[in-house]
Amino acid sequence: MAYFNYNGKFYTESSLVFGPDNRSLRYGDGLFETLKCIDGDLIFIDEHFSRLWKGMKLFQFEIPKLFTPDLLQDQIIQLINKNKITSARIRITVARGNGGLYDFKNQFQYFIQCWEIEKSLGRWNENGLQVTVFHDAKKMADNFSNCKHNNYLPYFMGALFAKKHKCNDAIILNNNDRICDSPIANIFIIKDGNLSTPSLQEGCVNGIFRKFLIHSLPDHGFPVNESAVTREMLQNADEVFFTNSIFNIRWVSNVDNTSYTNKITREIYNILLETNPSVFC
Repeated sequence: MAYFNYNGKFYTESSLVFGPDNRSLRYGDGLFETLKCIDGDLIFIDEHFSRLWKGMKLFQFEIPKLFTPDLLQDQIIQLINKNKITSARIRITVARGNGGLYDFKNQFQYFIQCWEIEKSLGRWNENGLQVTVFHDAKKMADNFSNCKHNNYLPYFMGALFAKKHKCNDAIILNNNDRICDSPIANIFIIKDGNLSTPSLQEGCVNGIFRKFLIHSLPDHGFPVNESAVTREMLQNADEVFFTNSIFNIRWVSNVDNTSYTNKITREIYNILLETNPSVFC
């Protein structure tokens, strides 16, 4: 039997803990973080907490004084132990409680869930990802777009579009019709040995693994240019890879009818695997 944590208490996975007036359900009024635990080690935990707290401040949450990073980390570990697993994908969700658009109280709520994963989940993907570009919903580049919030429509519909077209993932465009990110990953392209990724001003999520690569790769001779990435740049790239905190780096073999290689991406993966083995589990 699996358990989740709701406001500091454990419940079985079939338990109902909120009703139809919940603002997260009504309006997507909430934030979340997804992180990885390998053999009891919470990967990039400080970075995830930093992003979560910045997001809560931006979203004007009234954070209880007792809700601290130390408390949250302790409850994550308790939940993993209660579910009797050692390697897990963990999702933390914070919400504001019940009410309408104007008649609501700041009833701070949080959820912690975890699912067992294989430790090899972050290893190199021998078969490149098959990816498509999603056009029907664009992501706005605004003050909230870098957060992982529950207003997820472009990502959800993009994921459905990818599944319908038998692809592994979809590329989401921003309101300027440029490359933003994917429903679950940040995007990097390589052209003539030069790496680029959409800047935060383009509306992508401020990914933890994206940040890690931007700071780490220059030390190994691979500076990353944060800029606008156009659809033409994507089409003319030599290599494309996706990143997130669960899968690390995954190379893309095709975006629609365009094919890519993986020579430099594989080199980057091998260098980081050697220098940061705990991250690449």
